Amino acid sequence: MKTAILFISLCLFQLLIGCGSKTSPADLVIWGGKIYTVNDSQPEVEAVAVTGDKITFAGSEEEVRKFVGNNTQVINLDGQVMLPGFIEGHGHFMGVGYNELNLDLMYVKSYDELIEKVKEAAEKAQPGQWILGRGWHQDKWDTKPDKMIKGFQTHHKLSEVSPNNPVFLRHASGHAAMANAKAMEVAGVNQLSKEIIQDISEDGGEIIRDELGNPTGIFNERAMGLVSRFIPDDEEGRDAQALELAIQACWRNGITSFHDAGVSRENIDLFRSFKEQGKLGVRLYVMLTGWDHDLIHEWFKRGPEIDQENLLTIRSVKLNCDGALGSRGAWLLEPYTDRPDFYGMATYPMDTVLSVSRLALKSGFQVCAHAIGDRANHEILNRYEIAIGENPAIKDHRFRIEHAQHLHPNDIPRFGKLGVIPAMQAIHMSSDRPWAIERLGEKRIKEGAYMWQSLLKSGAIIVNGTDAPVEPVNPIPSFYASVSRKTLEGEPEGGYEPEERMTREQALRSYTLDAAYGAFEEKIKGSIEKGKLADFVVLNQDIMQGDEQDILKAEVSMTIFGGKVVYTKKN
Repeated sequence: MKTAILFISLCLFQLLIGCGSKTSPADLVIWGGKIYTVNDSQPEVEAVAVTGDKITFAGSEEEVRKFVGNNTQVINLDGQVMLPGFIEGHGHFMGVGYNELNLDLMYVKSYDELIEKVKEAAEKAQPGQWILGRGWHQDKWDTKPDKMIKGFQTHHKLSEVSPNNPVFLRHASGHAAMANAKAMEVAGVNQLSKEIIQDISEDGGEIIRDELGNPTGIFNERAMGLVSRFIPDDEEGRDAQALELAIQACWRNGITSFHDAGVSRENIDLFRSFKEQGKLGVRLYVMLTGWDHDLIHEWFKRGPEIDQENLLTIRSVKLNCDGALGSRGAWLLEPYTDRPDFYGMATYPMDTVLSVSRLALKSGFQVCAHAIGDRANHEILNRYEIAIGENPAIKDHRFRIEHAQHLHPNDIPRFGKLGVIPAMQAIHMSSDRPWAIERLGEKRIKEGAYMWQSLLKSGAIIVNGTDAPVEPVNPIPSFYASVSRKTLEGEPEGGYEPEERMTREQALRSYTLDAAYGAFEEKIKGSIEKGKLADFVVLNQDIMQGDEQDILKAEVSMTIFGGKVVYTKKN
């Protein structure tokens, strides 16, 4: 009798175990290709299962078959490669969209080509309508204008082709702009007094003037506001159009999350509206613009907003502390090699950097300070060090420096020591390095520019990106620049300062898991493992192996966001 009871009990136990281990069908199963997880304990898997917007399994193709039910969508990669969805670590989301609505000047090769684009736009525009654009970069033109002042062209040709329409064209860096005579007339700055010019210069801006003191049409840094404030606000829902275009651009490029570097309260309202309508198809990590002091102090009182739907999180502040190398606005310790009387400029008070950092630490906010020049980086690190030292109980601040492009050698180890994240854009090295040496000279370039490997060795965690629309939002060229240290034409042989290049594994982490870390989100995204968000990108070829130059041939075949296919490349 006892034996029979024991036998029955054992059978019941085994039945219960069997019931408990039964696997529910997944909504989505993906197999048939190489899957890089960015998970150190399981670097590659054969298959992934997804339920809802979360990963429920990552492992072998044989094991994943138990997740396939009658209603399970199965995607066969057909030998392609899948990665965690790319995370754009520093960009300007609305700028990406507006770059498609306005004149895109990123690829013009000369001033004359730019003029022709403006002429075509002026012929289609209504009288008085503003013509806007962005992307020109005088140091990337094949031919330079005959007349240049302080390294920039003058407005005269621009004014000739658009006499009745104000024109405002932002430099690729976003740190300078060119205006025509009509725009300067509307803004009342055609006949600037030297007193006004001096005030602007002291306030972190510069109006480039000719030998007679007349404005050339180039407005550097904060001086841009003299003209840009006259540009009409959102017309005919263009903000919503731009947002929709930005989301689609991200999908085409395999980007599922985006760190938006400096947004206004109006941007936040628009993002919230899209989220409520179910249209916000990219996970946004928002940095409040430091230009709006009321905005950041309102949020410091309110506290961070960590979105439970993982779509719109607000817990950081962006401070624009200097300019760019292209416009000679980056703040340097020594003068520019190609303009020996000029050091660039601070565009945000360092005392305010310190006070904001102190308040941010106490309010649970991250500070992300833009710094390109070595002096800007040095001064910000000093302020961070003071604020962090005053708050020893806060161990996980994850303060960032956006760009960290040119550093004094003594400041490189400080990133790791202080736990400051360098949010860098590798593509800037590829596009800027050929002419940046004219700005800084060989010694400063070799000792302190684009120091990725040195920063990694200091213990710092690098967040990668493109700074779109400064550069195209496509992560592939930035990944290529990370591992090659070459231009997109494959020059020079061996790369610029090759000892500073990243490994392919480091580069991929900088665009996925480490980028997630830069937003306090490494536990929910950035790698392919059970429990994390089901955000993936499928590439038509393997960027982790093979010839270096072939990386640039890789294209996004599919983007999966929260377990849903949102983009498929048409053949």
